[in-house]
Amino acid sequence: MREEWSGLQALFLNECPYAYYVHCFAHRLQLALIAASRYVISVYQFFSKLTFIVNIITSSAKRHDQLQAAHLAEIERLLELEELENGKGNNQIGTVKRVGDTRWGSHFGSLNSLLNMYNASCSMLQTVIKEGKGAQRGEADKAYDDMTSFEFVLVLHIMIQILGITNDLCQALQRKSQDILNVMHLVSNKKILIQKLRDDGWENLLQQVLLFCNNHGAKHGRSLYLWAIKIQTTKRSCH
Repeated sequence: MREEWSGLQALFLNECPYAYYVHCFAHRLQLALIAASRYVISVYQFFSKLTFIVNIITSSAKRHDQLQAAHLAEIERLLELEELENGKGNNQIGTVKRVGDTRWGSHFGSLNSLLNMYNASCSMLQTVIKEGKGAQRGEADKAYDDMTSFEFVLVLHIMIQILGITNDLCQALQRKSQDILNVMHLVSNKKILIQKLRDDGWENLLQQVLLFCNNHGAKHGRSLYLWAIKIQTTKRSCH
């Protein structure tokens, strides 16, 4: 999917004249969504912070083990409080996935994995802040501050909602059996859902984010007030 593909395509055609090139629309859709969203300053900053956070969390085998241990402790705590059902894959130990621009759905997968591993990730970062050496402590502290900010949590939920809506379309575009009429119907449907989210989804989304912040110790307050003003101003300017 890089610019070099044109040259690579020519090499294939020279070797095999009967080969043909099929555009990967699913991959292009994902890249278009991410590229367009990054024109929004807060979203651009979010993905920069996300990359930094994931790199800190997954930088070594030791960090991976610390993350797994923190997640196991979190699962045991939730089971003890009966806030998590036993079985059905709910108590499986997970990990935080990196974003890969060449992998379908990697942004959606990375965001979901961080949301699912939020408490464990924060716990692991706090361990590094206390027990790390030199620059490790400062990097972990920066990652923890970014991750527990209201703005980061809000944009995390917004992007999961948007990419969640378009994920079905990405999956459909990868199926060889999918015909163009079904795809066009899906495109129309997703446009309606995104518009509905934009028009009517803010209050529910905000309540979800506030509940998440309260349950997971993320910071809000003045940031919530400033974001509420920003959203209302944006909505008025769009009408």
